Amino acid sequence: MILLDKLAYSSPIRQKSPALKTLFAAGSLTICVSFRHSLVCLLILCCMAVCTLRFANLSAKRYLRFLTGPFLFLMLSSVAILFFFSSSPQDLISIPCFSGYLGISHTSFSHWYQLMIVAFSSISCLYFLILTTPITDLLTVLRKLHCPWLLLELMLLIYRAIFILLDLADAIQISQNCRLGNHSFRSKLSGMGQMLSVLLVRSLKKSSLLYDAMESRLYDGEIRVLEEHHPAKKQEWIFCFIWLIVCTVLSLF
Repeated sequence: MILLDKLAYSSPIRQKSPALKTLFAAGSLTICVSFRHSLVCLLILCCMAVCTLRFANLSAKRYLRFLTGPFLFLMLSSVAILFFFSSSPQDLISIPCFSGYLGISHTSFSHWYQLMIVAFSSISCLYFLILTTPITDLLTVLRKLHCPWLLLELMLLIYRAIFILLDLADAIQISQNCRLGNHSFRSKLSGMGQMLSVLLVRSLKKSSLLYDAMESRLYDGEIRVLEEHHPAKKQEWIFCFIWLIVCTVLSLF
């Protein structure tokens, strides 16, 4: 089973309403992206981190490890916002470069800080949702919102295919390391090429086996899964709406 699915199915709030959890996470994310208020985003980030650690059976070390990938991606992609080239020195950091200066100003730093805090608060909302709600429950919520069935099936198949390929790549890499196949840079490049070629062949084979399995189960163009109904309590809905209203008011005033 996929690691994310394991954490989602073992969550203490697994049996809670997926619509409630979706509203809580998606509403908070919408507030972060819409208003981009730094203090509110920081509040949402802390709240989502605490809720994830509390309700996802996740240690703080593993949660920080999950955040490492988005952090590195954001750091590399936001360099152009933080640093910029100008003809005059900047007020924070200025490095002489050719006929101008490469530096950081208060404006660029504030934009960079706002982008980082908004992005991390949004990521924390998504982590809370996917680590406490299985993909089938999320698809049930989207189906009730009348999303196109073709889009939902593509989401389910792509979700499974991505993590199956990641598991295959991890198994191949472990096998290469056991055989000292990555002891040098040249061997790493060779091992990477071999791994990608094997992944291509195995992905095609697994897709064919998946289609055969679906056909043997009378697949008629629509994937049907059993839906579980977990209605939320009135107090839980009230708490969720109060949280969203408070965050919205803080963002406005």
